[in-house]
Amino acid sequence: MISFLLSLVALVLGYFSYGVFVENVFGADPSRRTPAYTQEDGVDFVPLGWSRIFLIQFLNIAGLGPIYGAILGALYGPAAFLWIVLGSIFAGGVHDYFSEMLSIRHEGKSVSEIVGIYLGRQARIAMIAFSVILLILIGTVFMSGPAGLLTNLGFTGLLAHPNFWLALILLYYFAATVFPIDKIISRIYPLFGAVLLIMALSIGSMLLIKGYEIPEIAFRSFHPDGLPLWPMLFITIACGAVNGFHSTQSPIMARCLTNEKYGRRIFYGAMIAEGAIALIWAAAAMSFFPGGVVGLSEITTTGGAALVVKNVSLGLLGPAGGILAILGVIACPITSGDTAFRSARLTIADAMNLDQRPLKNRLIIAFPIFAMGFSLTLIDFSKVWRYFAFSNQVLATIVLWTSAVYLSNNDKFHWIATIPATFMTAVVTTYIYKLLRGSAYQAVSHIRQE
Repeated sequence: MISFLLSLVALVLGYFSYGVFVENVFGADPSRRTPAYTQEDGVDFVPLGWSRIFLIQFLNIAGLGPIYGAILGALYGPAAFLWIVLGSIFAGGVHDYFSEMLSIRHEGKSVSEIVGIYLGRQARIAMIAFSVILLILIGTVFMSGPAGLLTNLGFTGLLAHPNFWLALILLYYFAATVFPIDKIISRIYPLFGAVLLIMALSIGSMLLIKGYEIPEIAFRSFHPDGLPLWPMLFITIACGAVNGFHSTQSPIMARCLTNEKYGRRIFYGAMIAEGAIALIWAAAAMSFFPGGVVGLSEITTTGGAALVVKNVSLGLLGPAGGILAILGVIACPITSGDTAFRSARLTIADAMNLDQRPLKNRLIIAFPIFAMGFSLTLIDFSKVWRYFAFSNQVLATIVLWTSAVYLSNNDKFHWIATIPATFMTAVVTTYIYKLLRGSAYQAVSHIRQE
């Protein structure tokens, strides 16, 4: 339990120390007018308050990743705590902060455009294709996943049919993608953000109150299948440590930020908050079931991470609290799936230089990407997803290298981005090598997260 508590403290200290250092290296300037004002269009560029932006960003990046990813990462044992803490502070926080601040400094452009500026035209073209495909894949997963969870809540009749929930979620996603940011997303996200935070704090508190034995950090893998920590742990836990998906979401809120000084508390801070949620769920997964990791493995084999969430929530919070916790988990992917499609629209619009103020221009992009997303729900997605299991970390690596080049070009301390970029390069290179050899195939089915 000491390792768990120290890990939580380390995250907080990291925000107030290394987060400030990162902000100072970048040179946030409160006197600069942000794109929310200079590009204001009433659709995507809309000034919003920093606390509202924080909760929106938090939900944008959270999804099921810091819950499902942490649960599956817990199979490797308490070494997961160390990766979550160090990853969040030195990699994820830097990645998310620079994703937003570079977008602000370049008129709110999408991540693919930023990469093109610093890594060249070919990199831009590759990033446009890569990020759009990834966003549609993620949006599709976050249609199917919540629909399945809602179907299993015990409803009868039409409400027990997954296609009903799939259609309902699809309609909501479409509206959230094409409507102005302040009409839907900025109104409902703060509520869901508060629910997610309260849920995690409740689970963490009950672990301590009920005296569960949370294991201490050990530098070895406990995985029942004998999978090694390197590189599997660093791929399995993406959300909650470092995740390239976040870089596609940050420009959405960069277009709404009113002051650069809010960047650290929103973007670095949201990453730290996500790390805390990942710590709590990893600790719960390791300690709640008899036999620790062995018991956890049996549950995930039977019903996956979703069954773990259900059992932990009901077991720690009781029927009422458990249902609320489960509903909170259902809201997580929905509030990432909608912005995944929205980000895909913005990425394509930036690439085409297509003005998004007219509704027809938004619809021109939205219809094709939703048609692609829906078609993907009709196939065995696990066979597709295994080729994208490492995609989040590849994207994170590219964005970290872009940040390093930006800092170097401006004679700033580039090592804050270069070191994590080098580390992540080693992770994804090793993983791709193992995947091509087939040795990682066994684990791929476990890596279905944001």
